Amino acid sequence: MNQAGLPLGLLLLVGVAVITDYSIILLIKGGNMSATSSYQALVRSALGRPGFLLVSLLQFLYPFIAMVSYNMTVGDTLTKVFQRIPGVGPDHMLAERSVVISMATVLVTLPLSLPRHIGQLGKVPPTEDAWVFAKLNAIQAVGVLSFAFICHHNSFLMYHSLQRPTLSAWLRVTHVSVGTAAAASAAFAVAGYTTFTGHTQGDIFENYCREDDLVTFGRFCFGLSIMTTFPLECFVTREVLSNVFYQRELSSLEHVALTLLLVASSCTLSLLYDCLGWVMELNGVLSAIPLIFILPSACFLKLSPGRWFHSEKLLPSLLLLAGGVLVLSGLVLSGLFPHSCTHGDEPSYCNASRTAPPG
Repeated sequence: MNQAGLPLGLLLLVGVAVITDYSIILLIKGGNMSATSSYQALVRSALGRPGFLLVSLLQFLYPFIAMVSYNMTVGDTLTKVFQRIPGVGPDHMLAERSVVISMATVLVTLPLSLPRHIGQLGKVPPTEDAWVFAKLNAIQAVGVLSFAFICHHNSFLMYHSLQRPTLSAWLRVTHVSVGTAAAASAAFAVAGYTTFTGHTQGDIFENYCREDDLVTFGRFCFGLSIMTTFPLECFVTREVLSNVFYQRELSSLEHVALTLLLVASSCTLSLLYDCLGWVMELNGVLSAIPLIFILPSACFLKLSPGRWFHSEKLLPSLLLLAGGVLVLSGLVLSGLFPHSCTHGDEPSYCNASRTAPPG
C-alpha cells in the first residue's frame, strides 16, 4: 500500500490474488496433461533440462530468501520484546539483533529443521501523499504481493492429498484458500497503511513504539510463529537441492550437513542486512513472479495442443508477457528506488510523543 498508493494497492492485491488463483489451476492442468506430480517434473517435461534447472533455482531462491527474511523478522521483533523486560536496556545483550538471531537459530530453527519430514514438526500524522490513487513504485508492490501469495511449490502436494484429486475439487480449494488469504491480507494492509501512511515499514511492527505492551505481546506471538514456520521453507530448499545434485535419498550425514549449511548461510545473510521490505520485494521479483506468472504459463502453452493463438492460450500468453515485463521493470525500479528502512531505530513520532507536554 505504501509503495503503490492505497486505492491502486488494493486493486493490485486483488489482481495478484486472481492471477495466483488462475496460475495454480494452470499448474495442475499442466501436471495432468504431462502426467507429472511436481512442479519440477512438470517443467522438465515441458521445457527440458534447462527449464528444470531454472525452476529448481527459483524454487531454491524463494524459500531460502524467505528463511533469511524470517530470521530478520525474529531479530526485529524479539529485540523489542526483550527490552520490555526490567533491566534489559538498549545496550543489553538481548537487545542486539545478532545475538537474538543467533540464539533463535541455534535453539529453535535449527533443531526444528533437522527432521527429514514435515510431519515431525498509536495514530501517526499522515504524510503529504498518503491518499493519492497511485504511486510510481506500484510495480515494486507487485513483487511484494507475489511474495505474499505464492504457494506453487506446495500445490502438487496439496492436490494429491485431496480425497478425490479432481480438477473441480482443486478449483474449489484454490478459490476458497486464495480468496481467504486475499481478504486477510487486505484487512491487515488497510489497517496498517491507514495508521502509518508514508511511514509504513516492511515489517509493520517496526512502526510501533517500544512502550506499547499490547504490541509487544503481538511481537512475541509473531516471532514465535515465524520461528516455527522457518523449517517449512528449509524442507523445500533442502529437497530442491537434493533433487538437483543427488537425485536419491540423502544419507544421515548428508542430510545433517546440508541442513546446517542452509540454516547457517541464511542466518549469516540475515545478520548482514536488516531491511525486510527490500528482501521481500527482491524475492518477489526474482522468484515469486517467475513461479506465478511465467513458468506455469510457459508449461501450459508448450503442452497444450493447437495453435498459439487459440482462445484457451490467450490468458496464459498475456500472463507470460506480463511476468517478463514485471521482472525486468521490478529489478530496474528496485535499484532506482530502494526500500526505506528504520534499521531498528525508534520512529521519530515515538520520541515526539514522549517529550510533548501533557494536555
